[in-house]
Amino acid sequence: MRLDKYLKVSRLIKRRTVANEACDAGRVLVNDRPVKASYSVKEGDVLEIVFGNKSVKVRVLNVRETVKKEEAAELYEYI
Repeated sequence: MRLDKYLKVSRLIKRRTVANEACDAGRVLVNDRPVKASYSVKEGDVLEIVFGNKSVKVRVLNVRETVKKEEAAELYEYI
């Protein structure tokens, strides 16, 4: 699954266009490397998203095309 779609489905970022812009600006790191929105997310990847002066670091546990809002948190774990 594309990185920008994963960020939206997991609800780490609210909209896919915002996720795409964050990737283009280099604010999303996968395994400590900046990547493009088209990067293919795999289970076990470590994502770091920089929001201004804060950053969120999560490990991908599951990759699914669609999830309900209540199940979105099961796709990742905070590090």
